[in-house]
Amino acid sequence: MSTESTPDTLQTFEAAGTTYHYYSLPKAAEALGDIDRLPMTLKILLENQLRFADNPSVAREDMQSLVDWQQDASSDHEIGYRPARVLMQDFTGVPGVVDLASMRAAVESLGEDPSRINPLSPVDLVIDHSVMVDKFGNPTAFRDNVAIEMERNRERYEFLRWGQQAFDNFRVVPPGTGICHQVNLEYLGKTVWTKEEDGKTFAYPDTLVGTDSHTTMINGLGVLGWGVGGIEAEAAMLGQPVSMLIPEVVGFKLTGKLREGITATDLVLTVTQMLRERGVVGKFVEFYGDGLADLPLADRATIANMAPEYGATCGFFPVDDETLNYLRLTGREDAQVELVEAYCKAQGLWREPGHEPIFSDTLHLDMDEVESSLAGPKRPQDRVALKDMPTAFAKVMEDDGKPLSATEKGRLFSEGGQTAVGVEESYEHHDSQEVDMEGEAFRLDPGAVVIAAITSCTNTSNPSVMMAAGLLARNALARGLKTKPWVKTSLAPGSKVVTDYLAAGGVQNDLNELGFNLVGYGCTTCIGNSGPLPEAIEKAVEEGDLTVASVLSGNRNFEGRVHPLVKTNWLASPPLVVAYALAGNVRKDIANDPLGTGDDGQPVYLKDIWPSQAEIAEAVEKVKTEMFRKEYAEVFDGDDVWKAIDVPESQVYQWSDDSTYIQHPPFFEGMGREPAATEDVEGAHILALLGDSVTTDHISPAGAIKPDSPAGRYLQERGVKPVDFNSYGSRRGNHEIMMRGTFANVRIRNEMLDGVVGGETRHVPSGEQMSIYDAAMKYQQEGTPLVVIAGKEYGTGSSRDWAAKGTRLLGVRAVLAESFERIHRSNLIGMGVVPLQFTEGDTRETLGLIGDERISISGLSELTPGGKVEVTIASPKGEKRIEALCRIDTANELEYYLHGGILHYVLRKMIGAA
Repeated sequence: MSTESTPDTLQTFEAAGTTYHYYSLPKAAEALGDIDRLPMTLKILLENQLRFADNPSVAREDMQSLVDWQQDASSDHEIGYRPARVLMQDFTGVPGVVDLASMRAAVESLGEDPSRINPLSPVDLVIDHSVMVDKFGNPTAFRDNVAIEMERNRERYEFLRWGQQAFDNFRVVPPGTGICHQVNLEYLGKTVWTKEEDGKTFAYPDTLVGTDSHTTMINGLGVLGWGVGGIEAEAAMLGQPVSMLIPEVVGFKLTGKLREGITATDLVLTVTQMLRERGVVGKFVEFYGDGLADLPLADRATIANMAPEYGATCGFFPVDDETLNYLRLTGREDAQVELVEAYCKAQGLWREPGHEPIFSDTLHLDMDEVESSLAGPKRPQDRVALKDMPTAFAKVMEDDGKPLSATEKGRLFSEGGQTAVGVEESYEHHDSQEVDMEGEAFRLDPGAVVIAAITSCTNTSNPSVMMAAGLLARNALARGLKTKPWVKTSLAPGSKVVTDYLAAGGVQNDLNELGFNLVGYGCTTCIGNSGPLPEAIEKAVEEGDLTVASVLSGNRNFEGRVHPLVKTNWLASPPLVVAYALAGNVRKDIANDPLGTGDDGQPVYLKDIWPSQAEIAEAVEKVKTEMFRKEYAEVFDGDDVWKAIDVPESQVYQWSDDSTYIQHPPFFEGMGREPAATEDVEGAHILALLGDSVTTDHISPAGAIKPDSPAGRYLQERGVKPVDFNSYGSRRGNHEIMMRGTFANVRIRNEMLDGVVGGETRHVPSGEQMSIYDAAMKYQQEGTPLVVIAGKEYGTGSSRDWAAKGTRLLGVRAVLAESFERIHRSNLIGMGVVPLQFTEGDTRETLGLIGDERISISGLSELTPGGKVEVTIASPKGEKRIEALCRIDTANELEYYLHGGILHYVLRKMIGAA
């Protein structure tokens, strides 16, 4: 940080008795032009350019382009952005640390000092994605699940403990503590960051990138951050700028207030639907309007969290009094709060009433119009009004070719769509199943809620919806309602503070009575760690091919994610999760029909037990600052089991061939000091022909490993029993498993095969159907390159670097799609796979592709950012030549691609070879 960067902008201010130095935006405006109406997010990017103006990657033109953005509310100018810090979770963090360890091994093999590979920016890794809901519905569930987690993941945790001592600037939050985004919101985030240098204390915006797409949650605290792939995050922590085009910024104006009975979850599902329909992929969204004055910070964080679901890079809320209130509530020091206020007001980063920046586009929502909602059955942007749920499920059945009978459609489900065995035999149970579970007999029908989970960072960070769930449970018990026996219930808060305030509010016992006992502090159901269903339920679902449901307070409900047997998954607020556990079936119209019958024999409606806003507000008053200070006082320490993990003190990791969790990846094998020449693709076969909205869940599963899958067979060959498989996410440190898991989702549909669902393809030369992994290995043995062809929104969803790493290791040289989601496009480049986009109306359908074609791509050695390449499609019918847009958008991305990947570039640069 140099005092010479951009003359006359270095200024000082006082806060809490300390003198701070900062790079002044108002002073920069004197030289560059007025920035009063520049969006807050772009002001933060401008400050970043000012602060690093002495770096060769920053030019005055970069700053001027940010200021001039106001003229057209858009720009095609590229900048290098350096966030203050990096946030990781363990699913994405473990492979990140594996890569760092592998880079150290590569540096050592080149005769250099391995300790030169070290994070240059602060990195926090929170272990939150590994706990699974094996045990539930009892007082010992949390203790039992943590014990199972530690046993399953010991190899991974030993590795992370090694990383904790081997690397500088690297902290680990142990398991059983909380979800990374909630820990970030409640503790790690500062809104304004500081650094000591040359005897001065510099203040600047708290900014970050994270290896989880929901890093955006921190935008609710006025902290600019978004998710990137693990590959890009590793480069950022190693000192590389995040290369980006100055984004369009969409303004979302909020006015009014939420009505009685409407939750922050209902609001965010509405916002998600609106923004997805508008189209904000690759854009910033910035919230403004006088409605923010009454919008609690926890509600802001809920909206910011789901930026990946509405497709934006981030969803930012500017700093105001509510930000300060939250900082105080969560135990931040008074001096930090005073610093945030003074800095933001000095920089013009403070939200003023009535202020409306210039935006590329705007939307408006009167919060008074929001209605009670869910989203599903497989996309978070598909909002369904609560009253329309029975119709939405009926459409699912029709789309699956299993329409409900007239009797079923017309029936009022007095028991949530279920009837006791032997009762109402005239009811047409055309695919229902009789179940006897632990001596209780019942009938399982289509639409049965088999999972009801209060889970995920989106909602468990919000005291109002959590308290509402607890109060609804209390009211339901008072009327004599209970959870249906086929529902697997769970409560997985994002931090221990939630447990404290649920207990202080007197509602934890009520949740326990309905089966919502604490199962762990982690993502659980939302990430696919829902654990097994009771054996009798799984058997009934499989034998009856039942279309059943989960209801979860999460942010993701993609196909095959929550549980492989649960075909419909519905996002909902925590109190609605409890309500559906009572109703037992999503076909029941709980907006109008009774949830069940009370102790007095009278019907009980949702409106009868829904808590009032006043009751919720009174309960939220139980949330105290002391709770945050107590729970975060020893956040990095861990329990006795974590502390007892013994790790060797070594700079270079000692790989074990016997480990099924951690293996030395082959990415740097044979790497020279100079990159090899880039070659065109000649005669590639198509590995998979895919449709629209193929997610990173489809490409790189995070859920259960099937015993008969390539990954399952690999584990069994090494003596691992299916019960000990753990999940794909937990195995991300082993490239052998992740290669086999790539494109292995049970719901993926490869159009090269008719009517086949799952990770299969056709090996074209032999005509044989086989797993995508087996086909890829066969093609590698034959020396044949591969491509993937896809439709729109390829790579939607989580920022999974293995979706790109696995693609690379399978031998795929290029992905040709109609459009890409931002993070996955970047990840492909980071692994040396070129993303190409159809142009001029071409698609796999208009070109009549069936998967037998041979694909050649020319011009890869002469690429320019955003340039065109020629694609030749050869088949027995002849050849077609089309132009495709190279989605390598910036000069930095091109440099990474030419080096074979971003980590290869960084490694060469760190040893002076690039």
